[in-house]
Amino acid sequence: MYNPSIAANVRRLSVCLIVICQIAAMALWFSASAAVPSLLDAEQISVNAAAALTSAVQLGFVAGTLTSALFGLADRFDSRTIFSAAAVLGAMLNGALLAYGLDHPTAPVLRFATGVCMAGIYPVGMKLAAGWAAGNMGLLMGSLVGAVTLGSAMPHLFYAFASVSWQVPVSLASGCALIAAISIHFVQLGPKHAKSTTFHWSDLKSLLHNKPILLAQGGYLGHMWELYAMWAWLGSFLVWALPASGMQVELGQSSISLITFLVMAAGALGCLLAGLLADRFGRTLTTIGALLLSGGCALLIGFSVELGPTVVLVIAAIWGMTVVADSAQFSAATAELADPRLIGTVLTIQTSLGFLLTAGSIWFIGQAAELVGWRYAFIVLAIGPLLGALSMLTLRRQPEATKMAGGRR
Repeated sequence: MYNPSIAANVRRLSVCLIVICQIAAMALWFSASAAVPSLLDAEQISVNAAAALTSAVQLGFVAGTLTSALFGLADRFDSRTIFSAAAVLGAMLNGALLAYGLDHPTAPVLRFATGVCMAGIYPVGMKLAAGWAAGNMGLLMGSLVGAVTLGSAMPHLFYAFASVSWQVPVSLASGCALIAAISIHFVQLGPKHAKSTTFHWSDLKSLLHNKPILLAQGGYLGHMWELYAMWAWLGSFLVWALPASGMQVELGQSSISLITFLVMAAGALGCLLAGLLADRFGRTLTTIGALLLSGGCALLIGFSVELGPTVVLVIAAIWGMTVVADSAQFSAATAELADPRLIGTVLTIQTSLGFLLTAGSIWFIGQAAELVGWRYAFIVLAIGPLLGALSMLTLRRQPEATKMAGGRR
């Protein structure tokens, strides 16, 4: 006999477990990148090698999502099995860095392979959570992206308390992924859990003629141009910015790592807040606001050193909160605008293009920092949010925008 209270408890427990597993498994993403600021400062790694450690994960994720979608892997296997297998393999590949080192030519290859595994964690976790959605898609997706954000920040926290060696955070990240691989099997599938739509190249033609979808994609790409480049280089920026701002206390690498973690983790709160706002006021207003705020921070943070360390940290915190706040809302908007038959295809294209773009912006910011210095390097990131905001403003004026957020656009 159906018992509403038992069903509600199962829903809460399953969603909580999915969030915890996402946090734990996503620690693999920046497990190597967290050590980059100290390695660069000690001249133990080049800027290009540092950029490769993160860009390789992005490219691996693109390859993984396309492969998964083309072969319909989510249709053939239980989502929990895919998540678990990807987390175990990712933990092993991440652990292999301990044998080679971050400066070894094999390291980017291992990071690429880890990125492929992340395609079985990030989107699959989102799918599992969506199966429990009940009129709160924006908040639920915001919660999951918040979990992804917190998980991505975790290696910086590990490094803050184990800065004597980069091997410790890498090992801890692998351990967290293994715990997630076991825990995900305790998740129950929600009543709205459905098979993913297999990717079809033939559907591209119809998508290219869908203006609202293209505008939503434009907003997402503007957001992605900024997001991962900011996450990848924030620690290195702070190594320069805080002493340059006149901070009286000399900060060690562990303190820089802790600040980096806190700034990135603030994004989890931003995701929750954006989810609430989007469900109440609409997707376009929420994403435009987040894009303008984060783009403004990208423009200003390099010049804030003249105003002291407090201003630097405040702008960094606002940037950390807003740079990822709108991420889930782009996926929600695209799903609401697309033909139900093509949702899987649209989201696959969106995710793949977005992460492919991040590989370029990560490399570009590293080069900019070397050429013009950290004061000016982040300015170029503001281009993405500006173009993204214009795209979402145009989308808001389209008649089809009423399909989003229950008519709230």
